[in-house]
Amino acid sequence: MSGSAEAPEPRFGVRGAWPAIASYAVLRVLGVGVVWAFAIDRRRGLPQLLGGYDAGWYAGIVRHGYDTAIPLKPDGGLAMTNLVFFPLFPGLIAAADPVLPGGPGAAGIAISWLAGLAAAWGLYAIGAHLRDRGTGILLAALWAVLPHAFIESMGYTETLFTALAAWSLFAMLRRNWITAGLLCLLAGSTRPTGSALIAVLELTVLTAVVRRRDGWRPWVAGAVAPLGLLGYLAWVGHRVDRADGYLHLQNEAWKMSYDLGQYTVRSAYVLLTEASPLALYVVTLVVAVAFALLILLVTDRVPWQLTVYSALILAMAFFGDSYYNSKARLLIPAFPLLLPIAAALSKARRPATGVVLGLLTLVSAGYGVYLSLVWTCSP
Repeated sequence: MSGSAEAPEPRFGVRGAWPAIASYAVLRVLGVGVVWAFAIDRRRGLPQLLGGYDAGWYAGIVRHGYDTAIPLKPDGGLAMTNLVFFPLFPGLIAAADPVLPGGPGAAGIAISWLAGLAAAWGLYAIGAHLRDRGTGILLAALWAVLPHAFIESMGYTETLFTALAAWSLFAMLRRNWITAGLLCLLAGSTRPTGSALIAVLELTVLTAVVRRRDGWRPWVAGAVAPLGLLGYLAWVGHRVDRADGYLHLQNEAWKMSYDLGQYTVRSAYVLLTEASPLALYVVTLVVAVAFALLILLVTDRVPWQLTVYSALILAMAFFGDSYYNSKARLLIPAFPLLLPIAAALSKARRPATGVVLGLLTLVSAGYGVYLSLVWTCSP
């Protein structure tokens, strides 16, 4: 009887998670393979497609370091600067570059792929913890075939952040406070959306403290969690010699800010009244579906941490006043929104589950071709 409490533990290890990790890998290889087949016909190299846009900025940081001064446009306005890109991902690229062939660009792609596998494992762990093994496997598989899943295979930070967020949330649910805090620290060093995860952890810590649970550990987790985000914001502020340096660069150099959703609503209205590129219609559909899935998540009796985290990620995407084309990409880390679908598919008959996954795989692969070969802006 003494070992019965420990019996469920192995299901969260690699031995239990391998179907989820393998499913994710196969689906992503398939998606990238379809893009590659079309790219060959268009005489485009796959490394070029996987290493474009933001991936190029990260590789540039590894090659040349962060800007020591804010670059200016000919008219005197602030030009885009790499100081808005958080340091963990380029730091990992710099560590991997000497041992991997192909330069920083290839190292960034490799890290993104490895982080994707770690994220699939984390998604499996959460699904298996909350529901069952099948839900965990399907949660990882669904995340692999999102409409914008091709970005998960690029040298972007979405996979790294999702991996850190998933395992941090898993640690929170199991009250492994120090692990949750440290992973939250790393997530805050990866993307600004780390603030959503930090907020969830601090609320969880507050709940534990009020209930006087687990002694000093929640206090340490709460103190450690925001250090990555706050540390980088402070460093940027010091470099540009103003306390709000990071927000200043986002607003003035990258034209990124937040409103009450007016920009998003206005952009969606234009799409309904004027002919626009396919990518913008897909973004609008993804955002609308995300709201619907959030409602389902609220009614699905999952731990509140997952609901609040997803709501905050969705809010940051919806309230963003710029780059409408990137809003769906910003929702990639909001994986708990897929939990109700994964749970439903795990209870469905295998042929039905196979048809749904097959259709989503075709849509994801086809849209990956469009994003990489037709769409000319950052995905």
